[in-house]
Amino acid sequence: MQVAEEHDMAPEVARELGGFLEQRREQIAQRWADTALFRTVFTVSRDEAVEACKAVVDALAVVARSGRLEDTEAPGFGAVREQLGRMAASRAQAGFSTSQVAGEVARLREPATALLRAEFDDPSGEPAHACALALTTLLGTLRLVVMETTVSSGEELIARQRQQLLEVATPVIKLWENIVAVPLIGTLDSARSQVVMENLLEAIVDERARYAILDITGVPTVDSLVAQHLMKTVAAARLMGAECIVSGIRPAIAQTIVHLGIDLGTIVTRAGLADALAYALAQQGIAVSNRPAAGASSR
Repeated sequence: MQVAEEHDMAPEVARELGGFLEQRREQIAQRWADTALFRTVFTVSRDEAVEACKAVVDALAVVARSGRLEDTEAPGFGAVREQLGRMAASRAQAGFSTSQVAGEVARLREPATALLRAEFDDPSGEPAHACALALTTLLGTLRLVVMETTVSSGEELIARQRQQLLEVATPVIKLWENIVAVPLIGTLDSARSQVVMENLLEAIVDERARYAILDITGVPTVDSLVAQHLMKTVAAARLMGAECIVSGIRPAIAQTIVHLGIDLGTIVTRAGLADALAYALAQQGIAVSNRPAAGASSR
């Protein structure tokens, strides 16, 4: 019988907690605005920090009213999940780990609990203890929500940075009218090969290029997979109306290609980038000659 009564009390305590959060919204927000979690994110204006705190308190009140104190997917959290995600991402970018951010969220409990206990004639009595326990549970769930958004924001940041690095590592350079080049440096994997192809095809369209040079001088090794990526890039460029020239095939790479039995016979190859450029210019009827250095005597 006692167990049933305790079970029936849970929704009542949750509703009471929700009422407290609604009534003491301003006071809680004012105290939270001075905690590290909000103070270090909203550095320009304290009023902005207070408004952010109010939004979180409102969300917690909605969750408490619903009685789903331990549910990270409770509707109330949805209203502030994006904001919490931005805050968590800001702390992560500042060098804080997920556990450190979670610790900052945990520090929200003490000022809120102090206000909650002051609502009761007997702060150490059972009703006050039950509400304080419910508040602790609710803020524990908030901490889980923040940790989830921190991890998610971190993964998204890493993905964006990876994409940016791929794009920076595969620049397309206009060498001459109708001639573009991609100097490749480092390992050429599937993800990077896709970026190379996309950037090259866009450059072919934008520059109306008739010749595209793939310089692999900086590629340490070439295996069958890398060769396939090169062949696909050459084929895609041809479909766009541009001829591809592969330059920078070093002796060791040439031997590897032969040993692997890879046929590059349909692809124009040159020893270096300068040779490839000279070939592309010659195909357009532009002659390249070596001028003697200034002051050098000719015989």
